[in-house]
Amino acid sequence: MNSKRNVYLDMKSIEEAKKILFDQFEHHVTKVQTLDVVKAKGRVLAKPAIAAISSPNFHAAAMDGIAVDAKVTFGANEEAPICLVPGKTAFWVNTGHAMPQGTNAVIMIEHLNIIDDNSVQIEAPVFPWQHVRKMGEDIVATQLLFPRGHRINSYSLGALLSGGIFTVAVYKQPKVLIIPTGSELKQWQEIRIDQLKPGDVVESNSIVLGGLCEDYGAQFDCHAMLKDNLETIKKAVETAAKQGYDMICIIGGSSAGSEDFAKPVISSLGVVYVHGVTMMPGKPVMFGNVFDTPIFGIPGYPVSAIVAFEQFAGPLLLNMQKLHQKQEIKVMVSPARKIASKLGQEEFLRVKIGSVDGKLISSQLPRGSGSITTLTEADGIIRIPQNSEGISEKQSVEAQLLRPLSSIENTIVITGSHDNTLDLIADQIKALNGDISISSSHVGSMGGLMAIKKGACHMAGAHLLDPEDGSYNISYIKKYLPDQKVWVVNLVMRDQGLIVQKTNPKQIQSIEDLKDRSLSFINRQTGSGTRILLDYKLKTLGISPDMIQGYENDEYTHLSVAVAVLSGRADAGLGIHAAARALDLDFIPVVTEEYDLIIPDRFYKTRQVQVLLETIHTKDFQDRVLSLGGYSTNHTGRIMYQPDA
Repeated sequence: MNSKRNVYLDMKSIEEAKKILFDQFEHHVTKVQTLDVVKAKGRVLAKPAIAAISSPNFHAAAMDGIAVDAKVTFGANEEAPICLVPGKTAFWVNTGHAMPQGTNAVIMIEHLNIIDDNSVQIEAPVFPWQHVRKMGEDIVATQLLFPRGHRINSYSLGALLSGGIFTVAVYKQPKVLIIPTGSELKQWQEIRIDQLKPGDVVESNSIVLGGLCEDYGAQFDCHAMLKDNLETIKKAVETAAKQGYDMICIIGGSSAGSEDFAKPVISSLGVVYVHGVTMMPGKPVMFGNVFDTPIFGIPGYPVSAIVAFEQFAGPLLLNMQKLHQKQEIKVMVSPARKIASKLGQEEFLRVKIGSVDGKLISSQLPRGSGSITTLTEADGIIRIPQNSEGISEKQSVEAQLLRPLSSIENTIVITGSHDNTLDLIADQIKALNGDISISSSHVGSMGGLMAIKKGACHMAGAHLLDPEDGSYNISYIKKYLPDQKVWVVNLVMRDQGLIVQKTNPKQIQSIEDLKDRSLSFINRQTGSGTRILLDYKLKTLGISPDMIQGYENDEYTHLSVAVAVLSGRADAGLGIHAAARALDLDFIPVVTEEYDLIIPDRFYKTRQVQVLLETIHTKDFQDRVLSLGGYSTNHTGRIMYQPDA
């Protein structure tokens, strides 16, 4: 086994790397093939398309009625109508029929006074070629319909067929071989969920990149999974290059680890042009040339793999078949809060976007390059330049849209405390009102109030306990939003408690047990209602936070707390019953709390918010909530506080 590490020191910027890529492969264009027109949608013409016939190729009636020689109608008026004889001076025609010999106009049927089978009366003349599609009106034989380089769309198909062009010369679709590598990877067809072991990873990158190949107009094959072995991977690459693939992508093995073999494979068979690009995610990407075939080393983390492909491999595939580069739709957005970034790397930051008071507001998603859900949930991507340390919340920045702007403008932005029922609302609303979406960001209850204060959301989810009187949210609204008129609507009552491992092996019974230093705890973030509840309980018990092992370790959602317990990273965490139940963990109740939606008055009567409120009143929604466990819907939809209360 080759244990040499492939440390990349000479990283290139995205622009430098793209220039190198296209300098080397710009003239790699696929061969030309002849296709039936009906199979050519989306392809690029390699030769001009010249009409073989005219369209229409005869004079055709454009209306239902009678065809006439226009001069026989001259002089007709209401005072002196003219009678025409069908079969002699007039001929019945339907739209699209060939005009009878000697006729050059059509009188619409609604302008006729039919006397009998042998006589038709008209009260107005027609002019020559009225209501007639003249031969060649649309297309004239020998006319250039489309030049080479034209991409055939649905409309083009009709024009080509109408012009008598039934086959076209187009550039072939590039064919890509995707080679997934990694000893820890398991292909989905071979997996039994109940037999997955720690360290097993479901291989998904090859499927994702295959889909991206199709998005960029290419075909693809997936090689069988290869273990981390230099000679095996090398043989697969050499065989693929000699089989005539237009591109090869090795997934995994592009980083600097001792078992990352992409670089030694490429360098042993050809040349590596770039290894390492100053972007995040996707930094380890590499590309080179093997037997005159472009080859990429694609990082193994899913988001890194996607960004690397879209920045380099995808554009090259478009160029190979003479397709134009994709045009990104960009808008200006305002970050909901300050965004820090590392100097020296251009960052592709995934964000949710919502329109609040006519202003597009972005909220960043987790940055992990292994979290593909940050792309499935994202509405857009902000590119932070490599010479920037971040973005101020007062700064407007450009974002590339991943969803249509119309969809984003019809999205309800909910910021604040996490609750599983928000996902149910999103699903229920989408099913009943497909044009409305929900975007929820989990920043804690206090974070939600601050987002309302800044005008960065339509509503906030909160469960802030007032230790003085046991009420929820109202005192905090009066303190932190004194100038805001808001409505408070109960979403659910829910059980909060300690989430512990199945069968509770550490025999944890209460919060008081957490001061045992042999126990590890996972907390919620500062400003969350759960953190405030914990601090209140600790204070009443006389327990100092520094007495709890792991108090400073936090997560942003209840499910993340439950996962930390399930994985053994923590023995316990404070969270909702539904999260424990979802992962089959044990739960020790601490309190039943009120989880409310806080809605600024200016949004309360909007259609979107009213649809949401109608949805939470429905039996279907409430039944789904109760099925999660640990919830009560007795107060769901009840107004707990309103303006001027």
